[in-house]
Amino acid sequence: MTSPVATEFCAQAIFRMEESTRMCRRALEELPEEALWLRPNESSNSVGNLLLHLCGNIRQYIHSGLGGQPDIRQRNAEFAIRQGYSKSELWSMLEQTVREACELIRQADDENLLRVRRVQGFQLSGIGIILHVVEHYSYHTGQIAFWIKSLRNVDLGFYAGYDLNAK
Repeated sequence: MTSPVATEFCAQAIFRMEESTRMCRRALEELPEEALWLRPNESSNSVGNLLLHLCGNIRQYIHSGLGGQPDIRQRNAEFAIRQGYSKSELWSMLEQTVREACELIRQADDENLLRVRRVQGFQLSGIGIILHVVEHYSYHTGQIAFWIKSLRNVDLGFYAGYDLNAK
C-alpha cells in the first residue's frame, strides 16, 4: 500500500531526476566529443567520469538498495577510466539507468520507503536512498554544467522561457 504522501514524495523525486537528466542532456549538446574525457586538473573528473559515476551511484542506491538487484558497482573504476566510451554511449547508459531508477521509485510502496537497509556502508531507509540519489545527481549535474560552461563559454539556458523572477 502506498500513502498519498509517499506517492507525492516519489513523484517529486522522479521530477527532480528527470530535471537533472534534461540538464545533463542540454549540457552534453555543447560538449565536443574530444572534450568528454578532458579533466580541468588531476583533482577533478572529466564529464565522462562523472557520467559513469552517476550511473554507478544510481544503480547501487536505487536499482540495488531500493530495488533489490545485485550490487555489482566498481566505484573506483568510474574514476580511473580515461577513455573508451563515446558521448552517445555514456548518454544511453545514463538515460537507461535513470529510466529504470524512476520506475523503481514509482513502484515503491510505504513498506519499501520506510524499510532500512545498508547501502555503500550507510544505513538508509528507502526515503533516505531516494533523497541521496536526487541530491547526488543534482550535485554532479551542476559540476557537469559548470565545467561545460567554463570550457565553452556558453549559457546552457536550462530555464529559457521561464520567468524565474515570478512570485
